Amino acid sequence: MAGQGPVCVAHPGGPGLYWSYLRSAELESRFTVVYVEPVGTGGSGRPAGYDLATYVRFLGAVIDHLGQEPVYLLGHSAGGFVAQSYALSRPDRVAGLILYSTAPTAGPDLWSGASAALASYPGNHPGIPEAQSVPQAFQRALAAPDDASVSRLFAEAVPVYFADFWARRAEFAPFVSGIRFFREPATASDPVPFDTRETLGTLTMPTVIITGRHDFLCGPRLGEFLAEHIPHARMTFLEHSGHFGHVEEPAAFGNAAARILHP
Repeated sequence: MAGQGPVCVAHPGGPGLYWSYLRSAELESRFTVVYVEPVGTGGSGRPAGYDLATYVRFLGAVIDHLGQEPVYLLGHSAGGFVAQSYALSRPDRVAGLILYSTAPTAGPDLWSGASAALASYPGNHPGIPEAQSVPQAFQRALAAPDDASVSRLFAEAVPVYFADFWARRAEFAPFVSGIRFFREPATASDPVPFDTRETLGTLTMPTVIITGRHDFLCGPRLGEFLAEHIPHARMTFLEHSGHFGHVEEPAAFGNAAARILHP
């Protein structure tokens, strides 16, 4: 827990990414941020399975532990799947929803576009040798045998998540060196496909959608779908960001998140 202001529970993505990558001084200047350490990461327990229902149940336990007042809820990437699912099941516990670089489905509609962007990445950076190995590092991370290997390979693949990594690599070096990924949740499969497209209309709490204009994974098309189908949702594009806008454009990210305080 860090910061000042109303409580905002922030659920990281991955699944399997350690929560610290999501740390945001701009967010903490506006909210008291409770960063969730999801099951399977850090010191949290290792459950028998890593389905979405498990993440939602543990998120609910954290929110219940904080007290009776509704909280603001931020979900990044796969954490946005958890946030949407929790908000749909317990709207009375959510004062406002911040869906950050996420999507309404984890099915083919998400992965087909991401796979094409990943495959084309080396060709978009022909003069940068490290860029040529990004797709291979991404695929190898999925089959890595341990936490250290997943973390190292994801760090090699992480440039594809940024709008302009190579021009700012020195600036982003601390973020990359701090990446911790945990193999069990990262490689687990959920037998129940995530898809909220038919139920988004029931989310009536104040909602902010934040999407990087250059996000290869959860890009503008998916962010716009969320904004169009959630009543009263407000859309913010981070024009110079990919998937990690809180790192690429921290001030713009903080301003976008703070819109939830002024519905």
